[in-house]
Amino acid sequence: MLPRMIVSALSRCSRHPILIAGLLALLATSGSAATSYVAPDGSDASPGTQAAPFATIQRAQAAVEPGDTVYLRGGKYDMTEAHITRRQGPYAYVTHLDKSGAAGKPITYSAYPGERPVFDFAAVKPAGMRVTAFRIDGSWLRLKGIEVVGVQVTITRHTQSICFDNQGSNNVYEQLSMHDGMAIGLWIGNGSNNLVLNCDAYRNHDNVSENKKGGNVDGFGYHGPKGSVNNVFRGCRAWFNSDDGFDFINSAEVATAENCWAFYNGYSPDFESLADGNGFKAGGHAGTPVARLPNPIPRHVVRRSVAVRNKANGFYANHHIGGVEFIHNTAHRNRVNFNLLGREADNRTDIPGVQHRLKNNLGFAGNTEVGQMNADACDVSGNYFNLSVTISVEDFLSVDEAELMKPRQPNGDLPNVPFLRLAPGSDAIDKGIKLGDEFRGAAPDLGAFEFGP
Repeated sequence: MLPRMIVSALSRCSRHPILIAGLLALLATSGSAATSYVAPDGSDASPGTQAAPFATIQRAQAAVEPGDTVYLRGGKYDMTEAHITRRQGPYAYVTHLDKSGAAGKPITYSAYPGERPVFDFAAVKPAGMRVTAFRIDGSWLRLKGIEVVGVQVTITRHTQSICFDNQGSNNVYEQLSMHDGMAIGLWIGNGSNNLVLNCDAYRNHDNVSENKKGGNVDGFGYHGPKGSVNNVFRGCRAWFNSDDGFDFINSAEVATAENCWAFYNGYSPDFESLADGNGFKAGGHAGTPVARLPNPIPRHVVRRSVAVRNKANGFYANHHIGGVEFIHNTAHRNRVNFNLLGREADNRTDIPGVQHRLKNNLGFAGNTEVGQMNADACDVSGNYFNLSVTISVEDFLSVDEAELMKPRQPNGDLPNVPFLRLAPGSDAIDKGIKLGDEFRGAAPDLGAFEFGP
């Protein structure tokens, strides 16, 4: 609706189209997006301009409206307990983003082009509290290019700190980096239609709480309640996290991981054994009473993804009652490459998994290739373990695992490397079944990558 002053002016100028055009242009300008700036040497008493930036994202949030952008200048932001915005129950929220954008007008918090803002939380140690570096209750937000390091744990009993805790909807997290701390990287606890795109979580280990093995420190997690739908992790990497790479346990709705890589989880960088160590833990309800189980049980989806040398399982159903979907994935050198362990409807009795759907998967050099699967009670076809194929090192252009940690491409995509891509003449070429996806050749290839450039 047009402001009353503009409507009145338009009515008076109805015979003067040039004046009308000028007034409409003025209206469009008055509603245009604004830009604010934050810098390590800024001040929250400043106006937030490029020449006089704010010091904190929290202060910038107070200044923005839907459609606005906040640029974060490069450098190190030393966070302290004085930056804690809110204490709620056991949680200490340092930066609390609770102002929403709108459809078509997200609020964007982005690294300034070509610069790297690094937020260091090593000095944030509130006694007896769980640290949440970024708590996001708002919706229609976009966070891009932010690096978080050093998030702490001080509680010695069961606990969990978090780098990014999403509770809103329609948010995009892009090119975030969460590393060398004690906290889970990015966790979706609620909300719908959230996209986690081209983010990295690595070298995170809680060596303070419980048995110091870091059993709650995953790279990425989704534990959404009923109604929190359409949450996707795409193009993300998780490595050397003390627990799992991706963990969807205790979720009431489906989560999807696509084109993601999980490797070396459950280990320290020196390959010391730590906590669980699954690449993709795609299910399970951890002993939840039957009366409280979600209905229907969600079928999590992992597709076009890679799991390499995780301490336990590459792709793991984790006692899931119903089925999960593993489509076009590649597993290499995990203790078990594909573990489909399930449970009876009582959620107590473990059984070989049922109702799973596995299509066009590829594995190589696992201690065990496939475990705990009732193949007769699953939809299983076009996989390396039920086809007449022989997979060896000669089937791949490279098995050099160092390529997994190479820098991302300039646009944020995963590195374009030959690791585990099919070599000419591979037994895995054209051996898959058609699922509706694009492919080259006579039929889809097995695994995460189609043969060819």
